Amino acid sequence: MELQKIREMTPDELAHRDREAGEQMFRLRFQAKLGQADSTQQIRILRKDIARAKTIARERELGLAVAPVNSGGRAKAKPVAEAKATAKQKTTSKKSKKAAVK
Repeated sequence: MELQKIREMTPDELAHRDREAGEQMFRLRFQAKLGQADSTQQIRILRKDIARAKTIARERELGLAVAPVNSGGRAKAKPVAEAKATAKQKTTSKKSKKAAVK
């Protein structure tokens, strides 16, 4: 799956795709052990897709990228620069709140 398509997925879609690919890879590995699989190329592709999905999910978790916002049925993500600016504003506001409490 292309990286851009993965980036456009919502967190729920991303988690679903990750689980689905994991199950499919399990089945392919099982077939390979039984000698029924013809090529291992599909396992490699799935492994890379899972890694991409997990990387995007981790980026969003760390605030390096923002999950897409659904507007009118089409998902659009904010640019990473906007996400970093928003994350920076959140951290500075937390620091100012802590200073005000003291």
